Amino acid sequence: MAEMIRKSNQQRDLFESERSFRLLVEGVADYALYMLDPKGIITSWNIGGERIKGYSPEEIVGQHFSRFYTETDRANGKPARALGIARDKGRYEEEGWRVRKDGTFFWASVVIDPIYEDGELIGFAKITRDITERRNTELKLEAMQKQLAESQKFDALGQLTGGVAHDFNNLLMIISGSLHTLKRGADDDAKLQRAISAIETATRRGAALTNQLLTFARRQSVNPQAIDFSERIGAIREVLDAGVGSAVRITFDIAREIWPIRTDVSEFETALLNLVINARDAMPDGGTVTISARNVVLDEAPLAGEFVAIDIADTGLGIPADVVDKIFEPFFTTKPIGKGTGLGLSQVHGFAHQAGGTVKVASELGKGTVFSILLPRGTDVPARETAEVMPFRGSGTVLLVEDNPDVAIVSIGLLEQLGYRVRRVPDAESALRELEQNGVDFVFSDIVMPGKMDGLTLAHHLRLIRPGLPILLATGYSEAAADVRGDFPILRKPYEIHELSEAIAKLPR
Repeated sequence: MAEMIRKSNQQRDLFESERSFRLLVEGVADYALYMLDPKGIITSWNIGGERIKGYSPEEIVGQHFSRFYTETDRANGKPARALGIARDKGRYEEEGWRVRKDGTFFWASVVIDPIYEDGELIGFAKITRDITERRNTELKLEAMQKQLAESQKFDALGQLTGGVAHDFNNLLMIISGSLHTLKRGADDDAKLQRAISAIETATRRGAALTNQLLTFARRQSVNPQAIDFSERIGAIREVLDAGVGSAVRITFDIAREIWPIRTDVSEFETALLNLVINARDAMPDGGTVTISARNVVLDEAPLAGEFVAIDIADTGLGIPADVVDKIFEPFFTTKPIGKGTGLGLSQVHGFAHQAGGTVKVASELGKGTVFSILLPRGTDVPARETAEVMPFRGSGTVLLVEDNPDVAIVSIGLLEQLGYRVRRVPDAESALRELEQNGVDFVFSDIVMPGKMDGLTLAHHLRLIRPGLPILLATGYSEAAADVRGDFPILRKPYEIHELSEAIAKLPR
């Protein structure tokens, strides 16, 4: 008798528990909580489902849950796919558009869980929440963030006007003043040589400044190669010493058996010089800059593999905490107008990431700063530094493809000084016609040109129809140059005669 009473009490408690749970589910107004059979037919409905989707239990129980999806989603089989994922993976979650009874749309957060009894699938539990308001808030926030980003771009352009334009105006002043001296034809040969030297220096500085802009924007055409780090440091040590002046001492701590690095030589040197000069400016009373390098192996995303870590450490003032997060932003600088463009660290950041590495910074006020550049290990034979020699004189005929007549005049003059006969055409189509009628020893083409075919497309076309014809490309800036991937040698503008000579000498014959 007692056992019967105990079982009766258990059944009553179970019934009350199930009843309470059912009342709880049915009374939740903020969530649509309902059950589906294994085929997706709705078997239960709560007040939240009625409030969110507009259907009463009498209208919706026994209907397929796909009616809540858009016509496009139904046509694409999304409802059945959702049940399949829930069954196979144990849960299905997503956000997307759903349709109310009155045909209006709302943005829903959906969860579907499979329900099993004795190992057999008996249906699905589905939870739907209307998060339209939250999504609208997120979209408004994204729009505000975009507006803020646009505003910051204008601020950056303002800093660009004050910094880069100042530097370029100084360069133009040097060039125009020196040209005036040349035009007057001064009798003093020393004055003429000083004017020529000033023009050469200003041209190099202008090219370096342009490279900084392009590297930050990741639009610089780079020529990655394996570089012997120790040898490269030795080659530019005098430049680094000159950059910091007599009040700052540079020391080196290069690990034995340091790996080669794979990067663009010019951009690497520019980045290193930028960091050294930045360190100098952080030590107004003098100090020490230590350049060290070590081999590292990384095994965590986003960087994994063999790298060379290059540290540039100073004993300067350090970087304030409220500034350190901004130092790599374009045109950000704490220096006065005319003393810094805000491009140095931006160039370093763009260069490091474009090379497949990264740059980090650690700083402590009053104790100094350490910038660490990680560059991938070079696996091919490192390029060796060669002493500067007289330009190599050649012979034969070159087809120059250059649309800018002023640039063409300069290029023709340099090529003729090197001993070549030059035939010039303004575009790729003219080049193909010229090659049909006359033979040449090699083609020297700009990448950016008018017409349907640019220089890179021309080069690939010539590779097919004239596989043995040497081709040299030139560019000052081109998005297409990033696609060359070592297929063709590229000479950067502005180039000097010895650079042109060296590039021609390396062409396969």
